[in-house]
Amino acid sequence: MDQPTDSRPAGYLALIEDLGLVTLPPRRGTRIRSRGAKVIETSPAGTIQHLPPSYAPGTDPVSQLAFALKYDGVNLEVLSAAFEVIEPARLAAWVRSKPTGKYARRAWFLYEWLTGRTLDVEDAPTVAYVDALDGAQQFTAQGTPSSRHRVRNNLLGTPSFCPTVYRTDALDSFRDRELASRLRATVTDWDPALVQRAAQFLYLKETKSTFEIERERPDEHRTRRFVRALRAADMGEPLDKARLVEIQRAILDPRYARDGYRTDQNYVGETLVGYRERVHFVPPKPGDVEDLMDGWLASCERLRGSEIDPVVQAALIGFGFVFVHPFDDGNGRLHRYLIHHVLTRTGFTLPGLVLPVSAVMLADRASYDAALESFSLPLMECIEYELRDDGDLIVQGDTARHYRYFDGTRVAEYLYSAIERTIEVDIIGELQFLDRFDRAWRALRNIVDMPDRRLELFLRICLENNGRLSARKRGLFAELDDDEVAAMEQAIGETRLVD
Repeated sequence: MDQPTDSRPAGYLALIEDLGLVTLPPRRGTRIRSRGAKVIETSPAGTIQHLPPSYAPGTDPVSQLAFALKYDGVNLEVLSAAFEVIEPARLAAWVRSKPTGKYARRAWFLYEWLTGRTLDVEDAPTVAYVDALDGAQQFTAQGTPSSRHRVRNNLLGTPSFCPTVYRTDALDSFRDRELASRLRATVTDWDPALVQRAAQFLYLKETKSTFEIERERPDEHRTRRFVRALRAADMGEPLDKARLVEIQRAILDPRYARDGYRTDQNYVGETLVGYRERVHFVPPKPGDVEDLMDGWLASCERLRGSEIDPVVQAALIGFGFVFVHPFDDGNGRLHRYLIHHVLTRTGFTLPGLVLPVSAVMLADRASYDAALESFSLPLMECIEYELRDDGDLIVQGDTARHYRYFDGTRVAEYLYSAIERTIEVDIIGELQFLDRFDRAWRALRNIVDMPDRRLELFLRICLENNGRLSARKRGLFAELDDDEVAAMEQAIGETRLVD
């Protein structure tokens, strides 16, 4: 491939550099080559397109802004930061000079929507409406018209909290695989009673896995409470603060649950040798949490009324929550619970069934961590903080916009991959195991008509020893002769209960 030799930033990359903005790197950016054809560089962090010199915009901020909206989509964090620096009069002059221009009207709408301030511009003339987000580039909600700008607001939230997601080949591929339909086809292929037994195990597996990710082992009482919460993941009511607190109480030891959001600065880190702390993630300042969560709840409701892909919705709501980290404790478990809430509410998951997503996250912790770090690592490059000797962490400057307008493309791709694995491996694997277990049970009963508890013990011991009754445990079944034991071991092997 013809690789770029030298290039200069354009669009959002130019605005960040020229205006000295402190933002997370854009998911999509553009650079202008000194010569040569168009080249696109892709990585897990995003896409950079290198365009020929003929594409070069003017060097002033307004020209770069128009270029960004045309070629890079809508990056609300960069726009929010840029609108604090670009003089409103320059924006107003641009809009007045192009009253019917779609990029000028979109910039005008986004300025007033993000800042709450009004540009000195008369209402737009009667021209065709344009969408705030280009649906060919990014996921959109149902549009509501703004007659002042002749722009349809199809953003995914409110100015207090509004994530974005780019359309990618990976997300298109997952959509085309129709995982929800495959899940239904898988379940309908099996006996309903077997599916019900598998569901019982999967609820327990998901509960134990989500706690184990946090290196916790809940007692039986907390396990039952969380299973009940999962079974009631969608009661048909919108999420609100009171319900989040209620779910938190089902997750945490009641002595450590709180009645509201945190009022202290928390962080995620680890203690190193010499009791030094390494900080991995700094959530928003406590003074920003209430407004961010109000916006998060409003975004949940806006997504609830949309036709956006259910897995994309689940990623935005679940990961958006954990990035805000609104509670003192339990944020990770609540974030994974919310994924189930959305998948159940949208009908992606069948009633009475849970997708053990936490089990996949636990089994491949590196991929889960990479998804979280797609936000936290660049974030930590933007955050200035002081970790004091007493353990208090003090955050400097205004950081809310980093969390307010996060890009959810990477976490949506990750969640889709995790869900595909739950369907193809965990659910199918559990159904196959139970089917083979039942066949092994019947085969053993035909050899020796043992009491159920004795038969279950024999099977369990053999499963722990690759299908064989170990010599050390042979004495537990003294009533069986060697031929019977050999026949029972052979029956277990023939059912392929042990690979």
